[in-house]
Amino acid sequence: MTHKTVIAASLMALLAAAPAIGQSAIVGIEDLDDRIDDIQEDVSDEFAEAEDANRFGNNQYAQGWDGSVSLGLSATSGNTDTGDLSFGGRFRYGSGPWNHTLGFAGEFSEDDGIRNKEEVFATYDANRYFTDRFYMFGLGSIRYDDFASNRYDAFLGFGPGYRIVNTDQMTWRIQAGPGARYIEDQLGDDTTEVAGIASSRFYYKFSETTFLTNDTDILVSDENTAATNDLGVNFKMSDRLATRFSYRTEYDSDPLPGLESTDNTLGVSLVYGF
Repeated sequence: MTHKTVIAASLMALLAAAPAIGQSAIVGIEDLDDRIDDIQEDVSDEFAEAEDANRFGNNQYAQGWDGSVSLGLSATSGNTDTGDLSFGGRFRYGSGPWNHTLGFAGEFSEDDGIRNKEEVFATYDANRYFTDRFYMFGLGSIRYDDFASNRYDAFLGFGPGYRIVNTDQMTWRIQAGPGARYIEDQLGDDTTEVAGIASSRFYYKFSETTFLTNDTDILVSDENTAATNDLGVNFKMSDRLATRFSYRTEYDSDPLPGLESTDNTLGVSLVYGF
């Protein structure tokens, strides 16, 4: 089990005209979309959603475009020489009962000249609301990881979603559905198989400046079961400045030899928006 502290800074970018793209997703299990949260810790997005009245109505996101991008770089020298580069972004678009999200992320690091992380993710998620609570989702994701059991891991699926709780103080929605999963291992052997994904999104507002989120995703196929849980507490210090403390757990039922099945990441983020 490994523990890591991440300090990141994110820049908000508002986009104007373009084709549809927008709702926070669940793939990669948010790994893919949810690993984007690892990098930029999703503070900007979460606060924007918390302040947005549309979060509690028929659409979770406001109409039109919004988004955020982030870039992180760190290095050490002395007893050990390390370097870490991370980037991520999410662009969202709301149009009537439709919400769209496009997300991407990447992480690269090395220790004493030896590369020990090389990951790139991309996700697309679409939701179509039929009532204030019921919707259908469709999603696609792809992940490249040169140090995981599977070098490539892609998923395409769809299914129903439902908001169990939908108040100004608390929201909780769940969604699940079938899909197809493409996997290529480190030896180049690939397979396509039936898979299923289930996700939970929970939000609780303690005050106008503090709220909690807990996102859970489970992806199941014959190859393995992968799961993530991302718990975060968010503090808004001003209209432009926010801080997030998070604890993320990732589980792989079939890790590479010598690796543990569970990783835990403790994250601290400082976000400045404009």
